Formats: sequence, structure tokens, C-alpha cells
Amino acid sequence: MPFRRFGRPGLLGLAARTAVVAGTASAVGGAVRGHEERAAEDRAAEERMTAERSVADVPAAPDLLSELERLGRLRQQGLLSDDEFAAAKQRLISG
Repeated sequence: MPFRRFGRPGLLGLAARTAVVAGTASAVGGAVRGHEERAAEDRAAEERMTAERSVADVPAAPDLLSELERLGRLRQQGLLSDDEFAAAKQRLISG
């Protein structure tokens, strides 16, 4: 009949319990890191969408102005007639 020990666990039982506790801690830590990474990705995506919306709301006035200046220089250089300049300006302003 084998000797049965009562009370504190033996070396093998202690090692098994330690492994279970360490494995559980590792799994929980990995899950927490995964949730934190997904939350950070969600926040970054939300910030990108907010930035894109704010950029879309800004009028294109600087581009329009620079394009009108370019057309004016072309007209001054004689590369565009007054009618061509007026037509190009109207296309820029209306569209």
C-alpha cells in the first residue's frame, strides 16, 4: 500500500499549482493587452475620421485663390485671352 501524505502538498503538487496560477496570470495578461490594443486602434481610427471630417469641412479657398492667381498670371503673359480667363474663372468658382 502506497504511503499517502496529508496536509501540505508535495513538491509535484506545488509545481502543478504554480503552473496553473502562472498560466492563468499569463492568459489574463494577454487578454488585457489585446483589449488595450484594440481600444487604442479604435481611438486612432476615431481620431483619423475626425481629422478627415474636419479637413473636408475646410473650404478650398487657398487652392482656389492660388489657381485664380495662376490664371491671372497666364492672362498677363498673354497665354490666355480675356474670354478664356473669364471662362476658366467661372469654372473654378462654380465647381
